Amino acid sequence: MMLTKLVNKRSFYLSISTLLKKARNDRGLSMRELANKLKLDAAHLCRIENGTVSPSERLLEKIAKFLKVDLNDLQVSAGRLPKDIYEIFSEHPKEAALTLREKFEVYNYERTDQVETNKPKYFEPVFETSLGKLYQCDCLDFLPTLANESMDCIFADPPFNLNKNYGPKSNDNLAEERYINWSYQWLEECVRLLKPGGSMFVYNIPKWNIYYASFLTQRLTFRHWIAVNIKLSLPIQGRLYPSHYSLLYFTKGKPKTFNTLRVPIPACRHCGGDIKDYGGHRKYLNPAGLNITDVWEDIPPVRHKKYKTRAANELSVKLLDRALRISTQEGDTVLDPFGGGGTTYYVAEKLKRNWIGCEIEDCSHIIRRFKQELVIA
Repeated sequence: MMLTKLVNKRSFYLSISTLLKKARNDRGLSMRELANKLKLDAAHLCRIENGTVSPSERLLEKIAKFLKVDLNDLQVSAGRLPKDIYEIFSEHPKEAALTLREKFEVYNYERTDQVETNKPKYFEPVFETSLGKLYQCDCLDFLPTLANESMDCIFADPPFNLNKNYGPKSNDNLAEERYINWSYQWLEECVRLLKPGGSMFVYNIPKWNIYYASFLTQRLTFRHWIAVNIKLSLPIQGRLYPSHYSLLYFTKGKPKTFNTLRVPIPACRHCGGDIKDYGGHRKYLNPAGLNITDVWEDIPPVRHKKYKTRAANELSVKLLDRALRISTQEGDTVLDPFGGGGTTYYVAEKLKRNWIGCEIEDCSHIIRRFKQELVIA
């Protein structure tokens, strides 16, 4: 630790000497002229410029004043963090690094998995219909093979990094920074693939979607943070009761398709009366229902085995039906890079949308879904 501090201090002094030399040369000043401006002995200034003597804090203030910069800015430029910032980095290194990467769009896009690097650039689909194709492969290998701006809508429901068992090829228990870095990789690809005016939905827990939203806001146009109510979620000690998943909705510029949907006026299942008081305006409500809001209370969880196509979690048909009806038309192309239970493909097929996607694990349950009629949740 002490050696590191000494090396960092030495580097800081050399950076200050470089700044001084550049400032003096840019202004055409001699060593003596600059020394006079700094009210310093010329020989002492020479040793500082050579990096053999360290500048005092008082001298740093004079240099900052001479260069017409803030003292903190001068120190950061030379590689030293102000004490309060250094303490924040020391106490929260991961959060600080991620915040800076978000602010300045500096991301580490190196592959974070252990997939073989010599992957073929062409994949054979494991299943096809007249409207869609399904591939069994890693999305980070598959997405780069698709053409720029070729998708009208993208729906992504990635693993939530909650240590679920999706199969031998998946790791749902990554270190936080590694998970976020992996997420930025496929998000960047999805942005590339989205057509102008196209829509992108990302379904995840709020913990991760705050990072995704920050990333996507710098690339796409934010539309909505949709709260999808969780039925029968479990309380977590020491925290608020978690009660929603979040569905991000972005578009690439002005949306080319936005269909306003209506939902039935909420009624009590016991007496049939209105649940909400409309303040005397009930008679003016559209008989077709209420305009849909950004809080979705009516999405059923897919937990009962008669509705599921696999053992792991999968999305409700109603959720995908709503998202695709809002953002697409017949004939549009929908991409889902995380096939999961195949709900996106199943709904796209029913709505006469073209679809394409991949799943890293076994795809037999998705294929089976298309080959037999299932009870729709």
